[in-house]
Amino acid sequence: MTLKKIHENLKQNMIWYVLASIILGWVLGYLYGPTVKHYQPTLKNLITVAVFLMIYPMMVNIKMSALLNAVRNWKGLGLVLSYNFIWAPLFGYAMGKIFLHDPQVGFGFFMAMVVPCSSMSIGYTGLSGGNLELATVSVVTSFMVAIVAIPFWAKMLGGSFNVPVPMGLLLNTILMVLILPMVLGYLTRIILLRWLKEKGFRKIAPLFPALTLIGMYMIVFLIFLMKANTLIHKWQLILLLFIPSIGFYIISLALVTWVNKLLGFGYEDHMGIVFASTGKNEGTAIAIATSAFSPLVAVPAAMMPIFQIIFLVGYLKLEKQVRKYFGAPPVSSEEAALSLTKGV
Repeated sequence: MTLKKIHENLKQNMIWYVLASIILGWVLGYLYGPTVKHYQPTLKNLITVAVFLMIYPMMVNIKMSALLNAVRNWKGLGLVLSYNFIWAPLFGYAMGKIFLHDPQVGFGFFMAMVVPCSSMSIGYTGLSGGNLELATVSVVTSFMVAIVAIPFWAKMLGGSFNVPVPMGLLLNTILMVLILPMVLGYLTRIILLRWLKEKGFRKIAPLFPALTLIGMYMIVFLIFLMKANTLIHKWQLILLLFIPSIGFYIISLALVTWVNKLLGFGYEDHMGIVFASTGKNEGTAIAIATSAFSPLVAVPAAMMPIFQIIFLVGYLKLEKQVRKYFGAPPVSSEEAALSLTKGV
């Protein structure tokens, strides 16, 4: 199996891999509770390894040069940043307070809403025939803004969940989880491009997102393994997570679509905005929660990919209706086939 096929398999079946990681970790953690407790320090070290395995490869494929193009569509980029770092955190805070009465789980959902948009947003944008340049710039810029936005929101509203927010540790985590991998990823990209040239780099490029997905599945497994007994006693709370999670995607997709139409955006720009505004990078949320807080805080982020895939793929299936709503002409079969080659 080629690297591209491995990546496609891990990405297309993400919902099943996440479910399998949750179930396997939960069952093994429940059956072997004493053993898991004995090896907690080792498991925490494994999470640290998995965090690096997840974040660093993600950064290798990000084109920092895309930031130079941000000024071309400042209006669209500004909207993406507003949706990501104003609307989503405030929504997460409200839903965490209303529905999630366990402080750590409520805080975890809030933090899951503060993280930047997912790099998979670029793939969804390409598949829908949207503005790929805007989506790429949005992803890269969001990662940069997240360095400031995450500690800001944690300090502003995080304390109201009665969960200690160690700002020193959080800032150190931001350094280790976002800034250092970003720098190392960028340097790795430069070295590989000089060594392998563009053609050679493209051949191994699918390896990096595949490693990111494997790292995320490992962390989800370890979270539920380490907190299995706690979650058994809080299963009602896990079910309550469905309400704010589903609510976020339904309300956000509807809101972004309506506002973008109201502001006069065309179909392509809208698609570049909508996926970057609603597709959260839960891998980053998991990494920060497990590094700076506890695995229980990471539970909402660990479950969010299930809802994210269902709703974003569902929105992708509504392409004809969305095109009509924005007054765009129907896409031909040839154009549809071409757009599939743009997906990341």
